[in-house]
Amino acid sequence: MQTRLARKLPPFAAVKAFEATARHMNVTKAAEEMCLSPSAVSHQIRALEEYLDTALFERRGNKLALTLTGRAYSGKLTTLLDAFDESTRAIRKAGHRPLRVLSTPGFAARWLVPRLGHLEFGNRVQLRVSEGAPSTDFASNDADVVIQWCDDPVPSVVTEPLMESGRYPVASPEMRRREGIERPADLARVTLMHDETMDTWGEWFSAAGVEAPAFPCGPTFPNCELSTTAAEAGQGVALAYDTMVRGTLESGRLERLFDTDILPIVIYSVAYPESRRDDSMIRQFAAWLHEEAARDGVAARPARFARAAERTT
Repeated sequence: MQTRLARKLPPFAAVKAFEATARHMNVTKAAEEMCLSPSAVSHQIRALEEYLDTALFERRGNKLALTLTGRAYSGKLTTLLDAFDESTRAIRKAGHRPLRVLSTPGFAARWLVPRLGHLEFGNRVQLRVSEGAPSTDFASNDADVVIQWCDDPVPSVVTEPLMESGRYPVASPEMRRREGIERPADLARVTLMHDETMDTWGEWFSAAGVEAPAFPCGPTFPNCELSTTAAEAGQGVALAYDTMVRGTLESGRLERLFDTDILPIVIYSVAYPESRRDDSMIRQFAAWLHEEAARDGVAARPARFARAAERTT
C-alpha cells in the first residue's frame, strides 16, 4: 500500500494576505479586509515569497504588479479559497438546520417527547407523527429520520433495530376494580382492546394457560397506541408493550395485569437514507436514541442489529 506523502503547505496567514492583496492590487484594502495593518500584510507577503523562493509582486514605487508566477498562483488560490469558503458556509448552515423526524404517535408521546430535553440539539428536532405506519420513502416523506415499526428491511434505507419489548395486559385501576379482575381467566369475560397491526391476544392466552374466548368482545384499533389509550380511559383491557407504558404504569394511570407476557420482539427501528449514512446530525441522533434505549434496558439485542446491518450492505 502506497503511503501518502505529507503535504508541504505555506503558512495560511501568508497565503490569505497574498491572495487578498492580489485580488485588490492594494495592500491597504487587503489589510482592511483582514483587519490587519498594511505593514503586517506586507510582512506576510514577504514571508510567502521567502517560503516559495520567488517573487510574487513587482514593486514599482507605490504601485504593485503581479509577476507571471504571482498571477498564476493568485488565480489558483482565489479558486481554492472560494471553494473552501463555500464548503465552510455549507457546514455552518447545516449546523443550524432542523432534523425532521417522522414517527408513530405512540412512540412520540410515550417515549421520545418526554426525553427530548436530554438531547443536545433537541430544540432543533422537527417532529411529525403519522396517521398510519410512517413512510420510509424518503423521496416523498419530507423526513430525515423515520422511527419505523419493527425492523423490516427497505431498499436503499439503513434500518437500525432500536428497541424490543414484551407485551402484557394493562387496564385502568378503576376498570380492574369495577370488573373484579383477579385471575387471567377473568379476561375472557371482559372487553378486550384489539390491535389490527399485530393482535396477539391468542398468543397471550396460550402463554397464560387459559382458553381464549371464541368470540372476544371489544373494539379493534389501527394500532397499539390507540388501544392502550382506550384502556387508560377505562374502556377495556389492552395488550401493551412494556417499553412504551413504563411511564404510564409509574404514574398510576394504568396497571399491569398478571406476570405473563409475550416474548420480546423488535418494535421500533431507526431508518434513514443509505445515501445519508455519514450525515453527522443523523448519526448523532441515532446514537442518542440507542443510548437512551440501552439506559432503559430495552435496546434491541446486538444479534438482531448485526443481522439488520448485513441486510443493508
